[in-house]
Amino acid sequence: MSRYLTELDDELCWFPSPSHALEEPNGLLAIGGDLSPARLLAAYHSGIFPWNEPHQPLLWWSPDPRGVIVPDELHIGRSLQKYLRRTPFDITIDYAFDEVIAACAAPRRSASGTWISAPMIDAYRQLHRLGHAHSVEIWQDGQLQAGLYGLSLGRLFCGESMFSRIDNGAKLAMVALCRHFARHGGALIDCQMQNDFLATLGVQEWPRSRFLTTLASLIKQPLQDGCWQQRRISL
Repeated sequence: MSRYLTELDDELCWFPSPSHALEEPNGLLAIGGDLSPARLLAAYHSGIFPWNEPHQPLLWWSPDPRGVIVPDELHIGRSLQKYLRRTPFDITIDYAFDEVIAACAAPRRSASGTWISAPMIDAYRQLHRLGHAHSVEIWQDGQLQAGLYGLSLGRLFCGESMFSRIDNGAKLAMVALCRHFARHGGALIDCQMQNDFLATLGVQEWPRSRFLTTLASLIKQPLQDGCWQQRRISL
């Protein structure tokens, strides 16, 4: 199988097969294009996502292997279980999408910059208004302390980013997402690539071929009604 980097046409919302993605850097597939809703949805439906540093052109990826979490198999260690029992918090769905993505884009002490640029923020806010992108929020004493956002495609949720201002806040947001999503028929969470944080939650690495086959099936299967209705939820 030949592997090459494709330059996208600005007019056509088309992507090459992920099988053509480069091995190094892992999964780099295409360059250019735009962040229109049509192109972003075409990308996610094909197992492709955008990611680039602010100084780089728009890059599109489909890594192999793919990091995923099966909601019903989420690993919750004993210390996290104790935290969930003892810590007061409120959880909401889609109450503060704009604030969540802004917090995810804010500079962090552990990184020199952020990949979530102003055009990225605008693009995902537009997807949220169209009903495709959603957020989970964690509140304490009326203050937004953690959250995550991503795209919902049938029974698949494509996670994009998360933030936390409190200990275990990001883990709590992931637990809330997994349990809520599973209760409404959600079957898989796309984490894109494994990292140390996700490893503590039981992320699995699937061959890209398996992920793409599963994606093609899950995006055709609807969730139960009300999954993304704006509301407060419980664990």
